[in-house]
Amino acid sequence: MADNDKLAIDGGAPVVDEPLPTGVSGPSVVDEEEIAAITDLLRSQGLFRYRQGGQAAQFEAEAARFLGVEHALMVNSGTSALICALTAVGVGPGDEVIVPGYTYIATAAAVIATGAVPVIAEIDESLGLDPLLIETKITPYTKAVVPVHMRGVPARLDDILAVAKKHGLKVVEDCCQCVGGSYRGQRVGTYGDAGAWSLNYYKTISSGEGGLVYTNDRDVFERACFTADPGLPMWTKSDTSVEWQNESFPRQTYRPSEVLASMARVQLGKIGDILSHQRALKAAFLQELDESGSYSLQHVDDPDGDTGVSASVIVHDKDLAIGYEHALKAEGVGVGTIYNDGFPDRHIYSYWDTILAKRSPHPSGYPWNDPSYKGDVEYSEDMCPQTLDILGRSLRFDFNMNMTEEHARLMARALNKVDGALGN
Repeated sequence: MADNDKLAIDGGAPVVDEPLPTGVSGPSVVDEEEIAAITDLLRSQGLFRYRQGGQAAQFEAEAARFLGVEHALMVNSGTSALICALTAVGVGPGDEVIVPGYTYIATAAAVIATGAVPVIAEIDESLGLDPLLIETKITPYTKAVVPVHMRGVPARLDDILAVAKKHGLKVVEDCCQCVGGSYRGQRVGTYGDAGAWSLNYYKTISSGEGGLVYTNDRDVFERACFTADPGLPMWTKSDTSVEWQNESFPRQTYRPSEVLASMARVQLGKIGDILSHQRALKAAFLQELDESGSYSLQHVDDPDGDTGVSASVIVHDKDLAIGYEHALKAEGVGVGTIYNDGFPDRHIYSYWDTILAKRSPHPSGYPWNDPSYKGDVEYSEDMCPQTLDILGRSLRFDFNMNMTEEHARLMARALNKVDGALGN
């Protein structure tokens, strides 16, 4: 064995001898433009959402143009965006909503916030909902399905939408981790009844926190607006250009700050550069990989629509995947796995302890014991064995805006080296 083939974990020289750059998407490109926008806003003292030429209203118009939709509503978080979207399509007490077993806990929590019950379904090698198994979760109480475009990769929308259409289900696309992504030439979130973005710190573009609900359905949009602000009719009463077509109703307040909106506008202007850079990094990584008999790449229906923030490989054996993770770390490349130390990964349903235990904010056990709910959903940590098996063999390589294409190639070379030494 040549010296450069000896694994670092066995005393060889690591492929990456200097720490890889860290960072995230939007926050890594923050510069004087965001600082100036927020400073100008603060100096104007125009901090309220409803004002002539407000930042939130301008962001909504600009985001709608980017997405190619008729309506967009800014809210204060991605979770709020999902709550507004689900409520807007008619989800409520007595309903069930299908969510994947691999998504942030907020997807399921948003369902609970509407009074409905989340039903956890299996993923496949796309790391998104398995369209073939969605039907096994459908009951007379199923109202909607939430495909999640995880880690920048669009879900298998064609097949998921076909199942939803067959059973008359509403579709709310969770695009919080795929802001700017597309599917078959159309932005994700525009295929279902509504889409949701997050502008959280870790997302493609960021204002620290924030969210967006978008749709082409006027009624869905209006219901989302009412969900986001119980005082909305009052705030718009004197605006003759606003004419609501639906009856308003009171809900909680998810109104965003103008400070968030001013930053989001600047970040939206940078989204093209962010996506181009991330996609170039992922392309460099994939092009550098050798063929392997020990792992397969994550299935991606539409590679061109991928935001490029991560690449996943699925090792054929669980124990081998664990070995790869340790060996890669020694080579200077940390990868995301189900085994990483630290706080539990709330993207994996088995760590959603509050949901699996059906913990309610009220002694009634709402929403599972709500009188209007006639279903009998049960949860357990091992209820989705296919999901746990796939995630247990998956290695995720993350890219960020501070990396160069050479960094991405080094990551691939580290995987090639480990695969050559440990693989079949």
